[in-house]
Amino acid sequence: MVILAQHLTLPDHTQLPESDGTFVKNFQEHPQSILLTDSILPRLQEIHPDGYYCIGQDSGIYWRLTDPPEKGAEAPDWFYVPNVPPTLNGELRRSYVFWQELIAPLIVLEFVSGNGEEERDKTPYKGKFWIYENVIRPAYYGIYEVKKASVEVYQLVGSRYQKLAANNRGHYPIEPMGVELGIWQGRFILDAEIPWLRWWDEQGNLLLTGDERAELERQSVEFERQRAEAERQRAEAERQRAEAVELENARLRERLRALGVDPDTLA
Repeated sequence: MVILAQHLTLPDHTQLPESDGTFVKNFQEHPQSILLTDSILPRLQEIHPDGYYCIGQDSGIYWRLTDPPEKGAEAPDWFYVPNVPPTLNGELRRSYVFWQELIAPLIVLEFVSGNGEEERDKTPYKGKFWIYENVIRPAYYGIYEVKKASVEVYQLVGSRYQKLAANNRGHYPIEPMGVELGIWQGRFILDAEIPWLRWWDEQGNLLLTGDERAELERQSVEFERQRAEAERQRAEAERQRAEAVELENARLRERLRALGVDPDTLA
């Protein structure tokens, strides 16, 4: 048995399917993942200046060997794993193989299009909730119900998930990341103002996407341009007023001289 174990080679991310063949359940799912990733990147770069972390978007987390292999994987809509290299052997990950890396995701997020039964399923070895709680064990598990525009966040305490209460902003603190998770109403990619799952910092400031940061910078530059133009116009108006006063004074002096009065002798 020892000899067999020594020669057993477990498959890695290059040998396992990268998709379970299921369809994306609604058109908001991919933009939602992009929004979460784009806005959290600056924060993760602060946490990991060495770049050692990975983000999965609808990617498989393999937790056991099965036949077919994809039956032994969960594919969260979004997850983040700290302190792992961004690539393996010079290749981007096709999936996250738990027995190969051993480090659990810090947070896993599921976007619910149905009634959430699948995401809350505690059936041993089959239900998502059971697998996350007992095997993969991310520190935080979020269930975002798109239709209800609500999110439940669970924190792993000991061996069980405990449902977190929202803070006074209606957000859920993810303390190891120094952020909060909550619902934001607005426009992103899709041409509609709808609810989105988003990050805030610990002071309640929304974490912006790259496009939002660029737009904020553009507005700041435009504001500064308008301020400078207003200052230029004020200075020009002041110059013209001073010139008008000087011209009027010159005319008055001329009239006084015409009357035989030397204006320079007047007090």
